[in-house]
Amino acid sequence: MPVKKIALLVVIAVVLAAYFWLGGERYLSVSYYQELYSRQPQLTAAVYFGFYIIATAFSLPVGAVITIIGGMIFGFWTGTLLVSFASSIGATLAFLFSRILLRDWIQKHLGGYLKTVNEGMARDGGFYLFSLRLIPVFPFWVINLVFGLTPIRTLTFYGVSQMGMLAGTMVYVNAGAELGAVETFSVSGILTPGLLLSFLLLAVFPFVARALVGFFQRRRAYRGHTRPASFDANLVVIGAGSAGLVSAYIAAAVKSKVVLVEKDRMGGDCLNTGCVPSKALIRAARSVVEIRKAGQLGIDAGEPRVDFARVMERVQQVISTIEPHDSVERYTGLGVDCIRGEATILGPWQVRVHDRVINTRSIVIASGARPLVPPIPGLDAVDYLTSDNLWQLRQLPRRLLVMGGGPIGCELAQAFRRLGSRVTLVDMMPRILPREDEDISAYLQQRFVDEGIEVLVGHKSVGFEQRHGDHLALLECGGETREVAFDRVLVAVGRRANTDNLGLDQLGIERNTNGTLVVDEYLRTRFANILACGDVAGPYQFTHTAAHQAWYATVNALFGDIKKFRVDYRVIPWATFTDPEVAHVGLSEADARQQGIDYEITRYGIDDLDRAIADNAAEGFVKVLTPRGKDQVLGVTIVGVHASDLLTEFVTAMKRGLGLNKILGTIHTYPTLSEANKFAAGEWKRAHAPRTLLNWVARFHRWRRRG
Repeated sequence: MPVKKIALLVVIAVVLAAYFWLGGERYLSVSYYQELYSRQPQLTAAVYFGFYIIATAFSLPVGAVITIIGGMIFGFWTGTLLVSFASSIGATLAFLFSRILLRDWIQKHLGGYLKTVNEGMARDGGFYLFSLRLIPVFPFWVINLVFGLTPIRTLTFYGVSQMGMLAGTMVYVNAGAELGAVETFSVSGILTPGLLLSFLLLAVFPFVARALVGFFQRRRAYRGHTRPASFDANLVVIGAGSAGLVSAYIAAAVKSKVVLVEKDRMGGDCLNTGCVPSKALIRAARSVVEIRKAGQLGIDAGEPRVDFARVMERVQQVISTIEPHDSVERYTGLGVDCIRGEATILGPWQVRVHDRVINTRSIVIASGARPLVPPIPGLDAVDYLTSDNLWQLRQLPRRLLVMGGGPIGCELAQAFRRLGSRVTLVDMMPRILPREDEDISAYLQQRFVDEGIEVLVGHKSVGFEQRHGDHLALLECGGETREVAFDRVLVAVGRRANTDNLGLDQLGIERNTNGTLVVDEYLRTRFANILACGDVAGPYQFTHTAAHQAWYATVNALFGDIKKFRVDYRVIPWATFTDPEVAHVGLSEADARQQGIDYEITRYGIDDLDRAIADNAAEGFVKVLTPRGKDQVLGVTIVGVHASDLLTEFVTAMKRGLGLNKILGTIHTYPTLSEANKFAAGEWKRAHAPRTLLNWVARFHRWRRRG
């Protein structure tokens, strides 16, 4: 043991011995302070009052303990008076310290809390602080410090804090007073009605307080709205995309009366303009590469000839084949009342479609999103494409400019390049796929360059012009302007939630800057019976997360007054269907660094995998993020053929708390691509082999060889 540690232990032992030798243990006895209070009540109360203020002002985590002690020493009424004012004054001092002295420290260490608090204050004002005091979602010391950086006035902070903390103060002081009245700490002395009741109050207070806050929030939200005497439906679902269809399906399955409203086509973006058509197009584009690579397999197929019109017709045939899964006929057969039209929410319990007004107990908004088109000068004049109208093309663009290096832009840029377009991919970010780790982005970007795609990252589109019969994009990079000629431009810079024309502003239902609705952890808006799911709710815009959210939204809409469920975002996978595919789940390296996690990377190259070599697809890798020295899976990225399918094993492992040792111990069929997951686990095991033990085992074997 180091000398410093030994010296520290010796000092601690000496201090403790001196403390008890000099009779210091009496200062740990509540009876000592009770006796002192009986002899010098004002001095004792003043010292306790001052200590409580100092402890709170300096954010010491002792509030609950000294509150109970205050009840034991001073009794209920005096204890409540002292604690109520001392805690409020101390909290206000911490609030002022934060505002005057600790602003930079708070921004750095408590920035996540600050964002939540600012949103709550913008939404509910002083009532938000009152609710936090009554039900502390964050520790009290965090509330004191973070609110110092909000615009709330000091006197308002003090007054609301004192009122909000009073109920909790009384419950804790009462528990202390009952404990202080116990004469003998025996079973009969402790099991008194008063003490049992006080502990019962401590147990039920959070639930009562939560119900009280919920009651006041509902009263504020529903003020001015009259609840119908009866309802036409249990649930109205607005939007028949992925989220809306799952919501309607679940609602019908539990025998509720559900109305599904869709103003355009059943199936939403995923079926008609998103996942399905893009994957059909990608499959056609990949076949071009497969034909060109056939010679590597000993098959001479010649140069493929692309009939772009037929490719796009086949895309429409795929949509038509899948369409019955999402049809009006199918959902009507399930018991869903399907209505074609535009929905307007008239009130918390009323939706109008055409001239029909539907009284409903709950509403789920699943209206989806649309491509975001930035206000760039001249863009409107060049007949731009988006993921909505792209599928109407029947003539392949000779020169295609793709704006946006996210998943949609990358997938379509590569597909059109393989089908024969000259493609330029532009993004203002320093790299494509910015949500992935830098090595992943660099790998795919190099692949794009190798395939002939011109990748211009760090370039901002500032204007579009037509000159001498040519379309020109004006790009700005490093203070210089560059011109890129094109025939068609595809705008793929993001998506914006469809929340316009629903009547939300009249109801005060708030939206974020990207148009998504402000919802709580149960997917509820400011009205508990109006919920949202899918792209319109965020934070993820994936079909599978839309379906995931739909379960929570529907169950909470139908049964939330009995039992409600927080939506679970702990394990969210996603994939970019380029070639090679990029699939990801969990933390990235940037996430781990931001959270201060000491991590390590295990990497297995798929180019060494037998099945990949046999399939002429020996490229890519499996990258696993784990805590240093542990096999817990924090995050995984797979780059390679069928990466989106291979990822599922890791998604299951993370969901069920299984580590790499469990994956290594699972039999994987040979030869398959899924062996890449097992070999990645094997790489981790090899790096963490017990070297000392193995050295002793080696000595043991040498000894046995000697006979």
